Amino acid sequence: MGILYGMVARGLVVLAEFSSIAQTNANTVARQILDKIPRGNEDSNSSYSHDRYIFHVKRTDDLTVLCMADDATGRKCNDHLKFCAGRIPFEFLEDIHQRFVKTYGRAIHTSAPYAMNEEFSRILSQQMDHFSNDPNADRLNRLQGEMSHVRSVMIDNIDRVLQRGDRLALLVEKTSTLQGNTIRFRRQTQRFRNTQWWRNFKLKLPISILEEVFVMARCQREFSRLLGIFFFFK
Repeated sequence: MGILYGMVARGLVVLAEFSSIAQTNANTVARQILDKIPRGNEDSNSSYSHDRYIFHVKRTDDLTVLCMADDATGRKCNDHLKFCAGRIPFEFLEDIHQRFVKTYGRAIHTSAPYAMNEEFSRILSQQMDHFSNDPNADRLNRLQGEMSHVRSVMIDNIDRVLQRGDRLALLVEKTSTLQGNTIRFRRQTQRFRNTQWWRNFKLKLPISILEEVFVMARCQREFSRLLGIFFFFK
């Protein structure tokens, strides 16, 4: 059933309250609890059992916020609401305290009984329904969900990094292979050039020798002719 009753009080002065059930003595029990709360400047959180209900109380700077939840809600874990050990009721009280102080400020210290009831009872009703029925109202449950989401994102990012690493490794491997092929191509090109040069050299060598022989023979004939002419005139 969740949170059934809520109250905001300054000391013994009730400033606002709301009950989601018509026939209940919650306000009477709540006033008895207000009278039992130790006076002083110390902040406190406490819980009181009455019949099948649990009253949870948060006192901060003489401002008391109180709510009533059924015993099953206040004590046991519900898979949907997760009201473990009154965690949700106290989160409700913290939320109400912050809203009340933000809305009324210093007026809290001087206001008459029920001065804020007409306006703030609607907020009590709204937040009681929210914390009783919305799973996201549980901050711990919400944080666990956010952590689960973050963990999933991290795992996904890690998978992407690993995949990118595989692609980089493959790219490096292909680059290394390409470099090796380039070196082999250069070596083969150099060997081919050397082979061609040697072939050309072997082809040109006989021709050069023949040309040299022809030139020498021709020179020898010319020398013999000149020698003959020399002896003729002598």
